[in-house]
Amino acid sequence: MTAHWIADRTRVFDSSGIRKIFDLAAQMKDPINLSIGQPDFDVPEPVKEACIEAISTGKNGYALTQGMPVLRDKLTAQVAAEYGHADRKLFVSSGTSGGLVLTMLSLVNPGDEVIVFDPYFVMYDSLVRLAGGVPVKIDTYPDFRIDVQKVADAITPKTKLILLNSPANPTGVTLSAAEAEGIARLAAEKNIALLSDEIYRKFTYDEPFVSPARFNEQTIVIDGFSKSYAMTGWRVGYVHGPAAVIDTMIKLQQYSFVCAPQPAQWAAAAAMDVPMESHIAEYRRKRDLLVDGISDLYEVVKPGGAFYVYPKAPGGSGAAFVEKAIANNLLIIPGNIFSQRDSHFRISYAAADSVIERGIEVLRKLAKK
Repeated sequence: MTAHWIADRTRVFDSSGIRKIFDLAAQMKDPINLSIGQPDFDVPEPVKEACIEAISTGKNGYALTQGMPVLRDKLTAQVAAEYGHADRKLFVSSGTSGGLVLTMLSLVNPGDEVIVFDPYFVMYDSLVRLAGGVPVKIDTYPDFRIDVQKVADAITPKTKLILLNSPANPTGVTLSAAEAEGIARLAAEKNIALLSDEIYRKFTYDEPFVSPARFNEQTIVIDGFSKSYAMTGWRVGYVHGPAAVIDTMIKLQQYSFVCAPQPAQWAAAAAMDVPMESHIAEYRRKRDLLVDGISDLYEVVKPGGAFYVYPKAPGGSGAAFVEKAIANNLLIIPGNIFSQRDSHFRISYAAADSVIERGIEVLRKLAKK
């Protein structure tokens, strides 16, 4: 009876396949869980204390839509020091996902094309469609590098936005300086918006992180505190870019998310002073543990960042391989959730060493079969 009430825009995408895996994990007894895209370390103590103090001292009301000065001013100073762009403005979003939603609603008209690199973070395709846009997917297999010429060839009069993610989910691959510069200059030359999702930027292991914003002053950057400080449930992100774009996003936030949670913003301000290098070093070590443990049996590109590895599935089907893994109590994510191809699967090494080692054992057994 009520099905005809549902808006057409909700029918252009399905529920997240990752959430389905999480639901499955909740029903399994002691699974080897290498599926979850969140750090396995806890929120640092000074961050918890700052949040508790904010709550205790009455900082519980609505925050300013653009973000509380305690956090926004600190972030603005950090971004100004890094880029020095005259026309760069910043606001605090309700998580990086909130920032992504607002970016799409601010920039994408129905029929506009948005270039997305395949494989891609699961939300990108759906959010482009939600805004009425058309995702144009550029295949990056087998090495997941960005070919700037392929991007140039994909641009049409309808291209509105190029969406980048480095370090990338699900591959963990990081942009080289040459790739970042090439894509940034192409977007500037063609007057196309460039959105850089940098939520994993602290998790960069081999080379210094390079943002395309260094080469293109109009780049819109999304970042946040969820991955780097394990604050996934606190919903504090931020977006910076040209003032006209940011002002539009703030206006939309007033009528949607309203604000990021105020106590969490005070906590995020405290987080900016907490050194996280030891955790990053731990994750570099976990990456090497996993890659060294399977690379003789699997075709795998060594990731330069984030906390994911994206191997090719033996037998050719990522979905079929994941079914076998789950039958062996190992939870991983099939690549067809992130891609038009069903050839790979995603492993998250944001887990205890003992869990990673158990996972390696199962993966080695499955490969030998």
